[in-house]
Amino acid sequence: MDAFHARYPFLGAAREAVGAAGVDLAALVREEPAVVERGRERVERALVAGTVETDRRVTPRVEVLSYPIARVVVSLLDVPGAVEKYAAAEASTAYERFTAEFEGRAGVGGSDLSLADFLDEFDLAGDVREASDGYRVAVDAYLRLAPSGPQWALVRRSLADGTVTVTRAELYELLREACEERVADGLPFEVPDGIAEPLASTVRDVTRSLSSRRYPRSFDAAPTPDAFPPCVEHLLTEARAGEDLTAHSQFALVTFLARVGMDEEEILAAAGREEESFAYAVERLAGEGGPFDPPSCATMQALGDCVNPDALCESIAHPLEYYAERLE
Repeated sequence: MDAFHARYPFLGAAREAVGAAGVDLAALVREEPAVVERGRERVERALVAGTVETDRRVTPRVEVLSYPIARVVVSLLDVPGAVEKYAAAEASTAYERFTAEFEGRAGVGGSDLSLADFLDEFDLAGDVREASDGYRVAVDAYLRLAPSGPQWALVRRSLADGTVTVTRAELYELLREACEERVADGLPFEVPDGIAEPLASTVRDVTRSLSSRRYPRSFDAAPTPDAFPPCVEHLLTEARAGEDLTAHSQFALVTFLARVGMDEEEILAAAGREEESFAYAVERLAGEGGPFDPPSCATMQALGDCVNPDALCESIAHPLEYYAERLE
């Protein structure tokens, strides 16, 4: 198990590495608390921050094995939408990694992963070919992977010979959908007692963490930008300036704006962004099936999204709590 497997634990190569190591899941749960802890963190980060990244140093072996543990924890959770949110977070984290690698931005810790490798992994090599105007994708594959939203409607695509045209950036988004589909496949599943019982306290910890957040999740009044916390103001400024927001920053901004009452069009207008990738993120996080809960202040701090805190920030634990206090 190496760094490549750790970055993409849902790929076939990682599964093969785990199988070759002869890992027994029940023994893993009983005997390797570091793996269980990282699995717990993986799920908790996914549900509250939209990412499975960690700010700790973790060995490739622990990182790889935390993935099956996380799948077990998600299957045991009695939380609405947990599977969908978890799969979306795993896919979003993978998307950040593979786009950086494909575009040569991965730096230290990257791998030799190529776009062709990913297409092969998801049996898309025969469905995607490069063209002068981007890529041509077979209609069947496109319809299976295209996110919902008007920009992905087939009528807006150039259709010829059973294929549609997409840009390179759009192809990456289709691959993110393929990742999410792969992660969600088989979830939730029936967990044997021999594995579920040792993980009972871990599941309780995750449930307690989610249920202990005491802040308003809806507001009667129209959104009041003057009451936004400094972190949200900063992210809005970055968005309006056209800066590339990381997946967790985008998640924090969009989910906050949705929770204070903005609809998809209002979020796009507030952020001053029109590109399809951002519109897709807004639809995903604030549209049907949403909105997700924004991350807590602790998570914002850990991920570097907490900036210029004021006096009120010292007395609250969540951006929505800050907003509610300011409204009062």
